[in-house]
Amino acid sequence: MSQNEAMVIVGAGHAGGRAALTLREAGYAGRIVLIGDEAHLPYERPPLSKALLKGESSLQTCSLFSEASFIASGIEHLSGVRVLNIDPAQHRVDLDSGVSLGYTKLLLATGGQSRRLDLGGRDFTNVHYLRTFDEAITLQERLQPGSRLLVAGGGFIGLEVASTARDKGCEVTVLEAGARLAARALPERLSEALLTLHRRMGVSIHLSAQIERFHGADRVESVQLASGERLACDVLLVGIGMQPNLQLAQQAGLAIGSGIKVDNFLQTSAPDIFAAGDVCEFQRDDGQFHRQETWRNAEAQGRLAALNMLGQRQAFSTVPGFWSDHYEFGLQTVGTLAPNAQVIERELADAGFLLLYLDAQARLQGASGWGIGNSLAKDIKLCERLIESRLVLPLEQLPDTSVSLKALLRGAHV
Repeated sequence: MSQNEAMVIVGAGHAGGRAALTLREAGYAGRIVLIGDEAHLPYERPPLSKALLKGESSLQTCSLFSEASFIASGIEHLSGVRVLNIDPAQHRVDLDSGVSLGYTKLLLATGGQSRRLDLGGRDFTNVHYLRTFDEAITLQERLQPGSRLLVAGGGFIGLEVASTARDKGCEVTVLEAGARLAARALPERLSEALLTLHRRMGVSIHLSAQIERFHGADRVESVQLASGERLACDVLLVGIGMQPNLQLAQQAGLAIGSGIKVDNFLQTSAPDIFAAGDVCEFQRDDGQFHRQETWRNAEAQGRLAALNMLGQRQAFSTVPGFWSDHYEFGLQTVGTLAPNAQVIERELADAGFLLLYLDAQARLQGASGWGIGNSLAKDIKLCERLIESRLVLPLEQLPDTSVSLKALLRGAHV
């Protein structure tokens, strides 16, 4: 079965949904088909581990748009559908429903799935992962006051859920295989701030922890560590990273690395096929390929991919960044936190701080910080502008908070 050609988007998450909307907003009047294996309209993922898990948010408030506005846009949403095959030569995608769709341009926003923990081939009913709305709702029901939550993985998902679970009155233990928390994404000082805060809030954290055995029949009743310690649990959450969905790209013969490789315009190695979001691997200024699993990246690349599908040829140059909330504190980063950069610290009020990453010419490359609530937002935004400006900064003034970042942006050496 064949149908009329269309702008086809595979993946109805944040990047895919934003791309579909942008096509319409940019004036494209033709057929747009958005294909997703979930039943829901596109939604944002950050609330899943926080407001939604607490019951303070809903699918409607997480959605990129209302059902009424989506219907009005005329975008076709094929929900609960999987793409089986892509034929770049024929410009066609084959669906598990038996339908084949021709495309003029195709966007792959296939995202990823949670990395699975090796459970020794067993299937326990109280082991949870958190990437989708449905998984969040199921986990929400399990996190009752007094529940013993064991978190495998000391990254952002695990720690955000730990924070939410403590707010809900759960007993929480976090197991991290590495020597510090969120080590792949954060500098040591931020890892230490996270560790101190979570322990102060009553979370038991085990670093360099290796799981040796799971005890229980249908449910994990306890976990035994390589140290011999045995930890009881009612709920086990696994947060050990994300695996990008590359199967379709591989089958179609597209260039891949840790993600689907694209050029500066988010176009893949095949004509008329683009990629965006968590699955997209793009080239940075240093020539290295990189993926970003962030809200900011999904938003920016979804928009840009749509415009380039319409022939605008806009290069992707957005400064990377992300945030994460824990109890009353938040951390934020922007730019590149290069391990060989010169790092200068600015101490802020209420135990907050800002770390500035500079290159050999004293130009800002990245920044990361810690503060109450959203108190860092203004500084991080100014840091982003400093990164884009490529100004040479006065090193001796950077630790001095009496010298504002805004003054530095103006080039005022006071």
